[in-house]
Amino acid sequence: MSTQNAADQHRLIANTMNEGSPQARALGFETLEIGDAVAILKVPYRPEVVGDPETGVIAGGVVTTLLDHASGQAVHAALTQWTSIATLDLRIDYMRPAEPGRDVLARAHCYKVTRSVAFVRAVAYEDDPDNPVAAAQAAFMLDSSAGKKPGANFKPPRGQREAGAKA
Repeated sequence: MSTQNAADQHRLIANTMNEGSPQARALGFETLEIGDAVAILKVPYRPEVVGDPETGVIAGGVVTTLLDHASGQAVHAALTQWTSIATLDLRIDYMRPAEPGRDVLARAHCYKVTRSVAFVRAVAYEDDPDNPVAAAQAAFMLDSSAGKKPGANFKPPRGQREAGAKA
């Protein structure tokens, strides 16, 4: 695959992840950079993401979701062909509260890909990754649907299952 085709594919996967995940869409995630096993995402500051109204600090769960999402995009940016992935392990160390009124960014780097697992390091920050809000270490399972086509593991809605059984 050419470099331009890979960049286009990485951007398409990132946009699909941001728009296809109801949580990422609701939080307003935006991918700022993607490629070479790295993803940089942003969650814009707004009242809906505040965890403590008295301090105005973004909720820790928003930061967790941002780090997980950025890490997943970094894994896709490290792969030579698309496969489904799933978070196996995500450890986050919170170092300080995010600054009220500020967007939070996450930079994730997939530093190792094996046959079945990818490993990622990530940080969340406002301006400088060397002054992180939080740092994460993650592991992702590759080919999480065991080679089945997308959606093959989903059951049809209850009404459709019952109608299929009667037919």
